[in-house]
Amino acid sequence: MQKITAIIPTKNEEHNIVGAIQSVAFADEIIIVDSFSSDKTINLAKPLATKIIQKSYKNSASQKNWAIPQAKYDWILLIDADERITPDLAKEIQQILRYNIPESGFWIYRQNHFMGKKVHFSGWQYDKVIRLFNKNECRYESKNVHAEITTKGKIGFLQNKIHHNTFSNIKDYLLKIERYAQWQSKDYDPITGILTPYHFIIKPIMRFTKHYFIQLGILDGLTGLTISIIQSYAVFLRYIKLWEIRKSKK
Repeated sequence: MQKITAIIPTKNEEHNIVGAIQSVAFADEIIIVDSFSSDKTINLAKPLATKIIQKSYKNSASQKNWAIPQAKYDWILLIDADERITPDLAKEIQQILRYNIPESGFWIYRQNHFMGKKVHFSGWQYDKVIRLFNKNECRYESKNVHAEITTKGKIGFLQNKIHHNTFSNIKDYLLKIERYAQWQSKDYDPITGILTPYHFIIKPIMRFTKHYFIQLGILDGLTGLTISIIQSYAVFLRYIKLWEIRKSKK
């Protein structure tokens, strides 16, 4: 069976780190790539991880691309601290590693939870990420937000899902939206024309409509309404941040 390295990026994840590491305990190597946590993350991880490396955070892609070459083994399983590899998914991964693998990586769907409640719709039902991949054939694209694996090889699909406890409370959700809006505004600056009411009014309304009606957030009840409203706000905030960037350049 081919050996595998699990990588977990962290920053102040004392409430998550033990569960995350335990879910990848089947890996032959476990690396924590930490952005200088100020809580108990490192102390909790030390007895469980193979190696802990630290680097100041620029963005998700650069952090992961820095850590991946330091893995001992070719196959990488990368999860965030708020994700868990379920026992069924672990078995599926181990089964795949028993054979020669023609794929360069694999899409894995995520079962998202919001404030402890399973989200069935709201656009999150299609959420998937490439988290199992060959480090010699894959690399994260250079983006500040939502960077995904790029490869010339074939990408397959796994059947079982990652458990993703997306947000435990509204405060954490809003804080992440604020950070992502700041980072996304930098990605959008070179590809966005003159900012108009379309960006600040129409696009947020379109995002709400997409999540709540088209992607059936209405069927998730109050959770779906909350997700749809905050995702709409995220679009508005992205263009406010972009407006601030352009204003500062003048």
